[in-house]
Amino acid sequence: MSKRRWRAVSGPVVLGIESSCDETGAGIVQDGKLLAHVVASSMDEHARFGGVVPEIAARAHLHSFNPVVRQALDRAGLRLKQIDAVAVTTGPGLSGALQVGLAGAKTLAYAAGVPLYGVHHLAGHVAADTLEHGPLPDPCVVLIVSGGHTSLLLVRDLVREPILHLGDTLDDAAGECFDKVARILGLPYPGGPAIDRAARDGDPKAVAFPRPLTRPGDDPYAFSFSGLKTAAARWAEKHRQRGEEPPVADGAAALQEAVADVLTRKALAACRDYDVKTLVVVGGVAANSRVRALAERRCASAGIELRVPPMTLCTDNGAMIAAVGDLLVRSGAQPAPLNVSVDPSAPLEYASLTPLPAPLVKVS
Repeated sequence: MSKRRWRAVSGPVVLGIESSCDETGAGIVQDGKLLAHVVASSMDEHARFGGVVPEIAARAHLHSFNPVVRQALDRAGLRLKQIDAVAVTTGPGLSGALQVGLAGAKTLAYAAGVPLYGVHHLAGHVAADTLEHGPLPDPCVVLIVSGGHTSLLLVRDLVREPILHLGDTLDDAAGECFDKVARILGLPYPGGPAIDRAARDGDPKAVAFPRPLTRPGDDPYAFSFSGLKTAAARWAEKHRQRGEEPPVADGAAALQEAVADVLTRKALAACRDYDVKTLVVVGGVAANSRVRALAERRCASAGIELRVPPMTLCTDNGAMIAAVGDLLVRSGAQPAPLNVSVDPSAPLEYASLTPLPAPLVKVS
C-alpha cells in the first residue's frame, strides 16, 4: 500500500466550520488562500416541507460533520495536527444547528490543541469574497442578500473595526420573498434558484410589480419585500379566480426584475453617497443571474468596481468562516473562551462573535 503524501505547510492554517442552517461546511484557509472546502446539504430533506425544519437540520449536521471535516482535510493534504486554529459560526442561525457545529469545533480545537474563534455568520459571507479577489478595499459597500438577511453595510477593516449598517430589511429578506412567491407559483423549494430558472423564459416587463421603499422620502438604504410578495400573490390569485393558471415564467421574471432593481439601485446609491468605489455583493441571492447582470451593468455605468464571489462561495460554506478565522488569527485577535456559546439572533456588529452562556438563576 502506498503511503499518503501530506501537504507541507508553513503559515497559519485555519479550519472553518459552518452549520447555521441546512449546510454542513468545512473549509481550510491559509494566509488568505483557500486550500479546500466541502459542503453537505440537507436541502432535499427539507424540500417536501417547503422550508428548513430545525430538527431535521440538526440531525443532518450530526450525520455529516465528521465526513465533511475528513474530506476537507484530505483535499488539503493535511492532518488535524497541522491545523493552527479552528473557527466556527456561533450565530446567527438555528439554535440546534449552531450547537452541533460549535460542539464539533470545540472537540477539534481541543484535540488539536489550538485556539477556537467564534465567527458571525454574515461576516463570513463578506469574507468569502476575499478568497477570490483578495483583501477588501477600505472602505467598501457590501450588499448581503440571502434567505434570511438583506443588508447594506459600510465595511472598513472587517475584523478590527465595527461594521456600519446603512440599511437592513424591515420585514422579508430578498431570498425569503423568492421562497414564498415560488411556493405560490407552484415552484419547488428552494425558491431562489427555481425563480431564476423559470424567469429565463419570461418577460420581466409582463407584470408591473412595485419597487418597495424607492419613492422620494423613503429610507434610501432600507429594504422591504413583504409588500412585493403580497403583490405577487394577488397577481396569481386574480388569474386563478378567472379559472386559469398564472403565467409562471412571466411572473418569475417580473418578480426577479423588481428585486434586482431595488437591491442594485439602493446599493449604488450608498456607493455614491459615501464616495465608495467598490461594491461587494454576497450571500445566496448573489448567485441570482439577474441580480448579477444588473449589478454589473449599473456598476460599469457608475464607474464602480463590482466584486461577487464565485457561485460555490455565495451559499453557506465553511470556507467563508475559515476566511474570517484566518483574518482574526493574522490580526492577533483573542480567541474565544472555553465556555463560548451560540447566539441564534446575533446582530452584525463585529466579525468575531463569542457570546457566553446566560448565568443560571436560582428559583427559591
